[in-house]
Amino acid sequence: MKPAPPLPARDLGELRARLGPYWGELAGARLLFTGATGFFGPWLLEPLLAAQDELGLGLRAWVLTRDPEGFRRRLPHLAGHPALEILEGDVRLFRDPGVSFTHLIHGAASSDSRREPLSPEAMEQTILEGARRVLAVGAARGLFISSGAVYGPQPPWLARIPEDHPLPVPEPGYAAGKLLAERLFVQAPFPVAIARCFAFLAPHLPLDAHFAAGNCLGAALAGQPIRIHGDGRPVRSYLYGTDLAWWLYAILLRGRPGRAYNVGSEAAVSIRELAGAVAPDLPVVLGRPPGDGPAPRYVPATGRARAELGLAQTVDLPEAIRRTLEWHRP
Repeated sequence: MKPAPPLPARDLGELRARLGPYWGELAGARLLFTGATGFFGPWLLEPLLAAQDELGLGLRAWVLTRDPEGFRRRLPHLAGHPALEILEGDVRLFRDPGVSFTHLIHGAASSDSRREPLSPEAMEQTILEGARRVLAVGAARGLFISSGAVYGPQPPWLARIPEDHPLPVPEPGYAAGKLLAERLFVQAPFPVAIARCFAFLAPHLPLDAHFAAGNCLGAALAGQPIRIHGDGRPVRSYLYGTDLAWWLYAILLRGRPGRAYNVGSEAAVSIRELAGAVAPDLPVVLGRPPGDGPAPRYVPATGRARAELGLAQTVDLPEAIRRTLEWHRP
């Protein structure tokens, strides 16, 4: 496994400015991260550890992972940091390591069935059991990283879906697990805010998984035609990693306990349009002809995060694409 490079200096500088007002609240903190070995982890850990180096906050962070060696190989610049400790284990079997944690950031639950094949029922139980385990360990304050999938299919007449939209009773699987886990965290014996995350485009996004943005980026980097499995009409929106990290720390530290906040961009784009924006000079091959009727949507309304926490999108899609491609290229 080739080590991933550090985040761009420009991104870290922007995060230093955005997160500066929050770092004082983490002086002396003991933070537990689950699900931090994938896309979200570097965006949360790297600015945190940089703040520790620059400000001497006296904080420590623990990362729970089933694959400590994989984490060390992929992110050696983080794994070797003296303020970071790696805990080996499965979140479904996690037991109190004897640390009095001040903050919990719980995001463990793979949504990539190709990397970890699970039945829908097994996926749901994995998410729920992990939630129960970390709740038993506890913290003074927590953040549960949920998903926009809890809303179910977005009505075609609804341009952006808000947090107060009626929640369905989903079929067993990833969305059901996240929704049921949200209910556990709402009843937690310590304050926990909820981040319902949508789609992102930034360094560390897998290029070979089930993410349309990652697949487009991978094809562009290889100079190959961009192949879209469907008709290219589904509509998404994409938030960059600097905004993602800012939003998640703000929700952790300032979010109202038991309250859900959408995390994502409101700038909608179809998958076909995304492919053209990533690589305008490459051909785009559709898996089937464009269909009729409204295109499926997956776009959040973020008024709650903006009004209550003062958050905003600061990096638009063209800039997110440019920065991500630049990070991947030597």
